[in-house]
Amino acid sequence: MDEKEKEPVEAPVEAPVVAPLPKVPETLLKKRKKAQAIREAKTKAKKAAAKVRKAQRKQIFKRAESYVREYRRMEFHEIRMKRLAKKNGNFYIPPEPKLAFVVRIKGIIGVSPRVRKILQLLRLRQINNGVFVKINKATYNMLKLVEPYIAWGYPNLKTVRELIYKRGYGKIDRHRRTALTSNAIIHKILGKYDIICMEDLIHEIYTVGPNFQKATNFLWPFKLSNPKGGWRKKTNHFIEGGDHGNREHFINKLVQNMN
Repeated sequence: MDEKEKEPVEAPVEAPVVAPLPKVPETLLKKRKKAQAIREAKTKAKKAAAKVRKAQRKQIFKRAESYVREYRRMEFHEIRMKRLAKKNGNFYIPPEPKLAFVVRIKGIIGVSPRVRKILQLLRLRQINNGVFVKINKATYNMLKLVEPYIAWGYPNLKTVRELIYKRGYGKIDRHRRTALTSNAIIHKILGKYDIICMEDLIHEIYTVGPNFQKATNFLWPFKLSNPKGGWRKKTNHFIEGGDHGNREHFINKLVQNMN
């Protein structure tokens, strides 16, 4: 009766056998490391580009403000000079215009090779094409020679701005016509001439700046529509009730009807 009951002896618990981890191939490790480095480099470049774009936006905004002030000064100066001349009983004669806008209105079938060559030099290869031209003795003589085939005059700031914003296309890689949908396109081609945005391009053309030729060569010739209401008479000069020839500031109305 007093015999001690024997306590049950627990069996020893065996530790679970852990399978060894498979070895990762060295080539896969290198590939992962390279991919990680590429991701880090892209992230770093993206942040740097965002920083540059932010600085450029500030610069573009400041330039646009300075151009607005400059255009207002030019306008107020002309108004002041007209008032001063009228007060003294004189006439104010504005300076000779430096910028012209030329539109081709007729074909060149049966014309002399000289006229055809001048139209090619002006980049007016199609009817209703338009280009900006710097006025000097050489270009004025060229315009006089091809006057029966073109309509031209002196554009104002509004005309220049609307043409470039609405009909502006840039020349990329010499043969590719690209719409100016971003300042980056202008900065890429004309950045070395300190023209980085649309307002820089408009200012360079309107004021006929030192890089005017580079800016106009970058712009593709404007492809305009026929004017609302049609042409009057292409064979007659503008002062005779026709369409061709120099129409001075009335070119703005024509471009507005064609744009």
